[in-house]
Amino acid sequence: MRRPTRHRTLALLVVPALIWACGTTTPSATPSASPSAPISPEPTPVASQDLAAVYAAINSQVQTIRGLDELKPIVAKIISRDELADVLGTSFDRDYPAKRMLADETLYKGLGLLPADAKLGDVFLDLLESQVAGLYDPTTDSLYVVSKEGGVGPIERFFYSHEYDHALQDQHFDLEKLQKDVEGHSDRVMARQALFEGDAYLTMTLWLYANMKADEIGQIFAEASDPEVRAALERIPPIVQAQILFAATQGTLFVTIQHGNGGWAAIDQAFADPPESTEQIMHPDKWTAREAPIAVDLPDDLATRMGKGWTVSLEDTWGEHQLGIWLGGTAQAAAAKGWGGDRIALLQGPNQAWAIAWRTVWDSSLDAVEFEASAQAAVVNAGGKGSVLPGEGGTTRWVVIGSNDAVLGKLAGVLGLAG
Repeated sequence: MRRPTRHRTLALLVVPALIWACGTTTPSATPSASPSAPISPEPTPVASQDLAAVYAAINSQVQTIRGLDELKPIVAKIISRDELADVLGTSFDRDYPAKRMLADETLYKGLGLLPADAKLGDVFLDLLESQVAGLYDPTTDSLYVVSKEGGVGPIERFFYSHEYDHALQDQHFDLEKLQKDVEGHSDRVMARQALFEGDAYLTMTLWLYANMKADEIGQIFAEASDPEVRAALERIPPIVQAQILFAATQGTLFVTIQHGNGGWAAIDQAFADPPESTEQIMHPDKWTAREAPIAVDLPDDLATRMGKGWTVSLEDTWGEHQLGIWLGGTAQAAAAKGWGGDRIALLQGPNQAWAIAWRTVWDSSLDAVEFEASAQAAVVNAGGKGSVLPGEGGTTRWVVIGSNDAVLGKLAGVLGLAG
């Protein structure tokens, strides 16, 4: 499984500005309060019968907004942040095998995206435990909402509406089935997650403005703007932030556009024919045109060509969004807009040697030239020795990186790129 978020749909605390933006797309959703509205008291414990009534009311409201009926009972679990850490740890270990996580860690360090002394598992868990306010796990059909005080206040009800929408999605569209074809394609993982999360963020935003009072909205924004939450996010390397937050930000914008064009029927259709790439999410016109990614292959015998003791630890498709993160900065990331397809491999050899072979294909030769210029700057920050080299047809560029000059030269040679 490519990412620890593959089987989980998450409500994050770090999107208050996005929530306001989505709310103002519909006149009836215009809020009557600002983020500085008075803060309500902390939630207090609620009797079980009253809690059931609270959930039943939200369930009915969300079903009406989203236009999906509950097909079987959905029972929420209110848990503490410590309990959430246990849930996340268990599902993280299940969804992200240690061997794959270590390969990703080596790849990120080789690309210069992760500090040499960082542990990827710690980075992911730090982000998830500090940012996640709710969780729906389709593997176990479990819905969790975090409560600081064990009660149900505005923030808990707000994120419950988000996670309840995920449960409805799962009942109607089968979220696990929609992720059966994502192995080795993290770009596709992120595109699918963007659909799931965008749907839930739009739904809970509409629910917020229809059912929350001004002071309650203020409390939600105060919680989402907590300096500790922001500080935790800033500790996380951009590549890991991007994998988690892309779904919440770009996914919400994508779904909001589709909803504006065709209502919830258009979103239902997207679940029936889900997006294949972050490019389609970032550029909705390419989704409308169903501009599919270009299939890119690497040599099957690449490890054999490298020699005795070499193995391919992973292959993946990164896509426009993650490739733009690697290029770094808004201006440089613009060079990823002409992305057509890519395939990246991490090879590991004797004596802790490693190599990265990344074949990228672009929509035009001009796009390839623009990428090459930005990639030349990015490869300088790699964790080894790297080069950006031309490939066939004028629209292909290779990024090759080795743990040392000798490995880089060998990789370029076996790919026919030397000289």
